[in-house]
Formats: sequence, C-alpha cells, structure tokens
Amino acid sequence: MRSWNKLKTIWNIIKKIFYTGLLFVLINIIILALFIFINPASSAFQNSNNEDYLEKLISMKPYQQKWVSISEISYNAPLAVIASEDQRFFDHWGIDVEQVEKALKENERRKRKRGASTISMQVAKNMFLWNDKNLIRKGVEAYYTVLMETIWSKKRIIEVYLNIAEMGKDLYGIESAARTYFKKSAIKLGAGEAALIASSLPNPKKRNAGRPSGYMQGRKGSITKQMNFIGGKEFIMKELY
Repeated sequence: MRSWNKLKTIWNIIKKIFYTGLLFVLINIIILALFIFINPASSAFQNSNNEDYLEKLISMKPYQQKWVSISEISYNAPLAVIASEDQRFFDHWGIDVEQVEKALKENERRKRKRGASTISMQVAKNMFLWNDKNLIRKGVEAYYTVLMETIWSKKRIIEVYLNIAEMGKDLYGIESAARTYFKKSAIKLGAGEAALIASSLPNPKKRNAGRPSGYMQGRKGSITKQMNFIGGKEFIMKELY
C-alpha cells in the first residue's frame, strides 16, 4: 500500500510538471502569435539594459525608439545586417548548426571566443530574456528561438530585429539610428550608411556609426562587399519585399 501511494504521489507530481510546462508553452505560443500583428512596446533587454531606467522613466524619455514597418526601411538595412551578422538567415531554422560547430572548433584554440548567435537568437534574447551568458539562459534562448521561427515568418523576425536591436547608447531600432547618425529616415539609408550601422554591432555603445573609427570604416568596406556577394538588392527584394 505504501509503495502504491508513493507511486501515485510521484505520478501526480509528474502530471503537474507536465501540465505546467504545457501551459507555459501555450502561453508563449499565444504571446508570439499576438506579436505577429502587434509591435512590442519594448523588450526585456531594453528594460534591463538601462542602468538608470527609473530615472529616465520619470523624465519620460527612457530611450529613443521609433517603430517602422519593413516597407518603411531601405532594403540596404536588412541586407547589411544579414551580410554582417547571419548570412544563412533564410536557410536555417533559428539555430545555425553549421556555424555552432565551426565556433566550437575555433574556440578550442582561441582565447577570444567566437559566438554563433543568429539574428533569430538575438531577437529571442532581446525580446524575452535577461542579459547573461550561462547555460540555462542559452537553453531558454534556444527554446524561444525555435518557437519563434515556427510561428513567425523570416520577414517578421528581421522587421522586429531592426526595430529592437541596440544601435547606440539608449538608442534602439534602425529608424532612430538613421535619424540620429545621418539625419534621415530609415527608408533613405544608402548601402554605406547601412553598412556603418551594421559595423557597430554587436557593441554599439563603443562603436558610434555617426563618428566611425578606422576599424569601423574597414568593417564598412567588408560588409558592403558581402552585401554584393550574397546577392545584393535582387536577393533581399526577393526574400523580403
């Protein structure tokens, strides 16, 4: 009898864990489905990244961000970030296994570790997660990435990325970056300007696209070459516009 009661208790615990997990997944599916149609007002990364967030919130200007749809963004912007950050963006399902394997091999003999984060992974991290690099966070990031790739189109993923990515100190999104650095809207960005913004990633607080260093100018040249290499305007227009 005691053994039976113990088994029953264990089974009830397993059922509770299962149904709790199922509920968690369903809630996330609903949230991601809503974000197909609703633009997020802010991201977890934005709120956690502002050290003096409360002070800025009181002043009614916590950060600069203006949401624009993909149709209001020059094709040069997605082309530049894809060329710079994730050239297999349209081919993988959120996690680029090939790049992960390469990074693991290279990191065995390098002091400075190379990442293999895709654009989709960056969106998942920025939207939902805390700013950390431990294995638990990475596991949750992978979960959100795969779920997001299942529910959203690639077009929606790159649109959200271009609107929530940090592109300067307290500066988020391609529209704010274009207006701050080049005094123009995102739809008017040229190839070189888009490449300069992309060259500031993933460290836009130290790399200012409005006052580019020699390193950034070099990166700009490399990115513009890669923009042409992956197919240029014809490639990105076919995929997104």
